[in-house]
Amino acid sequence: MKSLFKSVLLITFFSILTRAAGFIFRVYLSRTIGAEALGLYQVAFSVFIVLLTVVSSGLPFIVSRMTAKLDKKKQKKERGQLVSSSLILAAVISIILCLIILIFKNIFSNVFTDRNCIEILIALLPAIVFSSVYSVFRGAMWGDNNYFALCVSEFYEQVVRMFLCVLLLGGTMSILDSALSVAWSLSIACLFSAIFVTLLYFYYAGSLSRPGKVYKNVLKQSTPITGVRIGGSLIQPLIALIIPMRLVAIGYTNAQALSLYGIAIGMTFPLLFIPGMLIGSLSTALVPKISFALAQGDNKYIEDRIENSIKFTLLISTFFIPLFMGAGEQIGLFFYNNLMSGSLLQFSAWIMLPMGINNKTSSLLNSLGMEIKSCINYFFGAIALFLSIWFLPSIIGINAFAVGMGLSTIVTSVLNILMLRRKTKVKIKIVKHLITLSLICIPSTAITSFLASLLGNVIPNFFVLAISCLVGGAFFLMLAIIFKVIDIDYAKELLQRFNFRKRKEGRV
Repeated sequence: MKSLFKSVLLITFFSILTRAAGFIFRVYLSRTIGAEALGLYQVAFSVFIVLLTVVSSGLPFIVSRMTAKLDKKKQKKERGQLVSSSLILAAVISIILCLIILIFKNIFSNVFTDRNCIEILIALLPAIVFSSVYSVFRGAMWGDNNYFALCVSEFYEQVVRMFLCVLLLGGTMSILDSALSVAWSLSIACLFSAIFVTLLYFYYAGSLSRPGKVYKNVLKQSTPITGVRIGGSLIQPLIALIIPMRLVAIGYTNAQALSLYGIAIGMTFPLLFIPGMLIGSLSTALVPKISFALAQGDNKYIEDRIENSIKFTLLISTFFIPLFMGAGEQIGLFFYNNLMSGSLLQFSAWIMLPMGINNKTSSLLNSLGMEIKSCINYFFGAIALFLSIWFLPSIIGINAFAVGMGLSTIVTSVLNILMLRRKTKVKIKIVKHLITLSLICIPSTAITSFLASLLGNVIPNFFVLAISCLVGGAFFLMLAIIFKVIDIDYAKELLQRFNFRKRKEGRV
């Protein structure tokens, strides 16, 4: 418990720093380049993510798993061979992907809603190669449980990217030039990250050895995981193509459709991912621990971690719902000077709940070696998403995306929970917990909305948000304690146990 607590604390601290920097960066981008350029960049970026998945999903995951086993057996030479072989594989695959894009440039340009997207995608290609290098080194450090190095490298990349983007975005620029500058800032930042992570790897006594036949084993194990995650990542470019197309079909211009897509993806949805900072921290720390417990046959540990982590996810996800529903418009105006993003945030806030459950249960299934089944569940959810974004825009416009995301994550979450229960034989008792939290959200949303509306015409927007969100959040937590969603006695017991061990270690 102490080890897990420290790991989650460390990861959460750096995750908040990294996400906060990323959020500030998005606010800067939205105000500097505008919604249309942001939408143009996001369309190209959705294809880039698919390419990135090929070199940074299955390979580093397998490297981390194999590194942990080799470290346990103190096989340093074999560990060096593993990393060297994986580096060669990653570099070769990334170069091939880049060549495919360049050779078939005309074909890809015809697929995009706006042909300028291919130029942005080409500017992002160097990032594929650089990412392939540092993802392998990061996988090795993950296998060593070196969370500090992982977190520092992520934060470093975000800061470097922000700095470069500010340098490149100067003067009066066209929409295309603005989007290209953002793309080049990412590619250059990935170069600096690759250098930094390489130095970190060797600083922490990492080594390289002459590549051996291990590359065959790495490729064999990583291919299924990579294939599954590529299938999942293909959803993003399809969304980027369908939503603007359907909006144009109901009367919007191409520029208006890209602007709405940019507002949804570039402004609103990053706010909805805020709960993922804490949820993701817990997942990162739990994955290797649950995998190890599974190998040891420690079912009690697995049962406790699954149920408690899902309950924690429910609490974190629902905490933000009243704040976004009650003060969404003020949030959109304050951060982006865009009322549409605030209205969409209010409409979309509820999806944080199924989204959080989906993220947590998916990571739990992955740690139990059920990546393929997890992806199948994801595809079932994707059916609901595509039906929504195809048929609903004529009725509710861009809000169809939020409805589709909500329905998709609900379907996937239910299937994931059923699969977890079948795999672990654990009765995941969260229905009462879920109902209680949902009911708590109602008065919390009302008080947040009341304060935001009351103070909106009296004091500056910053103080409106500060007062309404602090009061609404405090009211939510108070109700959660009253209805025993938050167990204060258990929290005190954990802290006392942690402090006791700390004092005992200090005496030793």
